[in-house]
Amino acid sequence: MDNALKQIWATGGTAHGAWLGIPDSMVAETIGSLGFDYLCIDMQHGLADYTRALGILQALGRSSAAAIVRVPWNEPGIIGRMLDAGALGVIIPMVNTVAEAEAAVRACRYAPAGARSWGPTRAARLHDEYSTEAANSAVACIPMIETAAAVGAIDEILAVDGIDAIYIGPADLSITYGLQPAGDNPGVFAEAIETVLAACERHGVVPGIHANPALAQKRRDQGFRMITVCSDLLALAEGAAAMLAGGLADGGGVSGLY
Repeated sequence: MDNALKQIWATGGTAHGAWLGIPDSMVAETIGSLGFDYLCIDMQHGLADYTRALGILQALGRSSAAAIVRVPWNEPGIIGRMLDAGALGVIIPMVNTVAEAEAAVRACRYAPAGARSWGPTRAARLHDEYSTEAANSAVACIPMIETAAAVGAIDEILAVDGIDAIYIGPADLSITYGLQPAGDNPGVFAEAIETVLAACERHGVVPGIHANPALAQKRRDQGFRMITVCSDLLALAEGAAAMLAGGLADGGGVSGLY
């Protein structure tokens, strides 16, 4: 049982991913063919429920990208259900304390490392060998660090055994520092980013962050090793806008594409 995302990290590499918020399997299948290292189905702010997320996981079956899910909340039922459906990792929102980090790990791991319930309905059919040990090793547990409180407790959170990576949500992090939600901000926000990066280095945890193409190089230079550079909705909107602008510039319309 392999996880391409964790293999990249094990060799010191940086993984680049895409965010899937549109609950459509064809959209996911198309993006899955483009060469991203991971694809994250967003069940928190995206539009997919469990049934749609399952269909997207199935559509990603031929993709070389690791299929992971951002679950709606730090709740063991949905975490276990998405892992049983075949997700190779979960991004878990709003982990602000040691207790919440421990709960996230327990939900991702079978005993004795955790409390995940056995029942890998689809996951066991995706791999030649599926066992509690193999799943515990392969599944990526990725708590989100997205509040000032989490930054203040970062060393304690990262000391929790079983965390593979953290994922910074810059918009919520900005809000908790009294700033406008954005992918980047100066001052206290930038200081918080450096605090988290330094703690990840101390604890051997992979730092991840939500970004965009304009920010990707900066985040790589800072040392992030899990960087989301694209979302399906943004790609659709920007691509369509560019096509519209190009068509109008040529004196044509936007009909007759086929």
